[in-house]
Amino acid sequence: MKIQILYEDNHLLVVEKPVNLPVQEDNSGDKDLLSALKEDIKIRYQKPGNVFLGLVHRLDRPVGGVMVFAKTSKAASRLSDAIRRQKFERTYLAVVRGIPQKEARLEHYLYKDQRNNIVKVVPATHKQGKKSILEYRVLASSENLSLLSVRLLTGRSHQIRVQLSTIGHPLYGDQKYGQNVNRPGQQIALWANTLEFEHPTKKDTVRFESKPPKEYPWELWQ
Repeated sequence: MKIQILYEDNHLLVVEKPVNLPVQEDNSGDKDLLSALKEDIKIRYQKPGNVFLGLVHRLDRPVGGVMVFAKTSKAASRLSDAIRRQKFERTYLAVVRGIPQKEARLEHYLYKDQRNNIVKVVPATHKQGKKSILEYRVLASSENLSLLSVRLLTGRSHQIRVQLSTIGHPLYGDQKYGQNVNRPGQQIALWANTLEFEHPTKKDTVRFESKPPKEYPWELWQ
């Protein structure tokens, strides 16, 4: 399995997650990113025993792009704390159906139905609803599709997919939240574009970027 390493030091491992690869082991039994990276570290550094690699954030299985893993427990703790304090900046590129208003801040309460693995918008009074916030701006439009830059302010499951579908602009290729306009076999057009955070030990701000593949619909704007 070829996984591109974007950056590595004693505390961090930043990679480009391939699409359709689970981040960690799931019920499918398919190979997962976390296990593959641990294996790679074990081989490259000839490490005996178990390899520590902390998972501090996630991407949905069909989504590709930049991810950071912690190579030490100290880094894992500090990165997790940065996420809690909303000091962990994440931006995504998304291709949606239609042409939304130029920019907006979306706030919804989301509830995850664990049994059916689907997320729903619920009233603010819902006991299990979690406040979910994102900001987006339209970068370009073509063929009744729009390229958006999305800034995630909370990290809820399926958040971008659900919130954009709720305002009438489902992601290209998303069969779960846009089944009326997308066809089976289309790859969901959501890409983790940038990560920015304070390095857990050096304390300076680091930024990492990954660009989507040169294929439809991304190539409309490349």
